[in-house]
Amino acid sequence: MDTAFHIANRSNIAAVLNGGLIVLSAYSRMQRTNDAAHLFQQESNFWYLSGVEEPDWLLIIDGMQQRSWLVMPEISEVHRTFDGSLDPNKAKQISGVNSVVSADEGLQLLHSLAKRHSVAYTVGQSAHADQFNFALNPSITKNHQMLERIFERVQDCRLELAKMRAIKQPVETAAIRKAVNLTVGAFRQVREKINEYAYEYEIEADFSYAFRSTGSSGHAYDPIVASGLHACTLHYNHNQAKLSSRQFVLMDVGATYGGYAADITRTYARGDATKRQREVHSAVETAHKRVINLLAPHVSIESYQASVDEIMKDALRELGLYKDETSLRRYFPHAISHGLGIDVHDSLGGPKHFEENMVLTVEPGIYIPEESIGVRIEDDILITSSGPQNLSAKLSTGL
Repeated sequence: MDTAFHIANRSNIAAVLNGGLIVLSAYSRMQRTNDAAHLFQQESNFWYLSGVEEPDWLLIIDGMQQRSWLVMPEISEVHRTFDGSLDPNKAKQISGVNSVVSADEGLQLLHSLAKRHSVAYTVGQSAHADQFNFALNPSITKNHQMLERIFERVQDCRLELAKMRAIKQPVETAAIRKAVNLTVGAFRQVREKINEYAYEYEIEADFSYAFRSTGSSGHAYDPIVASGLHACTLHYNHNQAKLSSRQFVLMDVGATYGGYAADITRTYARGDATKRQREVHSAVETAHKRVINLLAPHVSIESYQASVDEIMKDALRELGLYKDETSLRRYFPHAISHGLGIDVHDSLGGPKHFEENMVLTVEPGIYIPEESIGVRIEDDILITSSGPQNLSAKLSTGL
């Protein structure tokens, strides 16, 4: 993304917040092992407004003055030598902010701005954080606590940012298309060799090679390569099992390009599929097509979900699996769609209706642990005024 993209995003969020003061923190590096960190990935809202991909920076936007600043973290010479650091001139060039200041200058600036702004807007932790099974990045809470010591009130602006990010700009759609096309190309290569692999990790390795060798910065999320019963564990990502013949392999994989994610799933058979495997795959494939056709601007989320439930019940009835309402969540236990963008699970901002230029996934699945069969088919859909546009339609959904 060029500098103008981030400048415009800052201007737009400042206008939405009526010229308010916005203070966002970058993520901090997170521990991987004893004294080593995970590969760093930036907080999405911070990147959307600044373009900076380094940890512990701070972004200040004064909508009243229409000015913005980046605040550099304090970095020791030891860490600068080992990990490098972002030059302030480069940070200014990337982001288009008015000034880049030191940590001490940034703190002084915030105290000065508090004389004109009683409220500081920032990004808080997710409302669903208590449902996560991982530790949260501490930078968000740290920033919130710092702002509480300076301003009369600190207000979360995640919802306003989510609504902005849900409507994709042409340059964002182009990046998603590129990520999708790279992923489609990798799937085609894997499909041709599906009977040659001996282990799940060999498939993962080919996806990784295909992404990095064609310009992607890598996987948008931990890839899922799940054979047999493993496909019934929705977020299985060990990818270590030995493959067997006449077995389904579910692959949920997406490249990232230009800061934007793809998210595609296909389920392929190794060798000749059994009659039952074909029946399950066909039922999911039919449901997948029916669900995509529901998507259009102004369709209510509530009616979409209700229609999806009926479509999935039809699929389960066809397979002799539907007995009552509990059967639906037993064999189809996840959501049908989620937003797609900078985050692979991009928030749509809680809309009541779909809107033009939203991008979301459609991913029906049926999982039958007692039969060691799990099938999911997932494509990435752009909502347009003329109907749903399947960005990954070039990749066959067949076995």
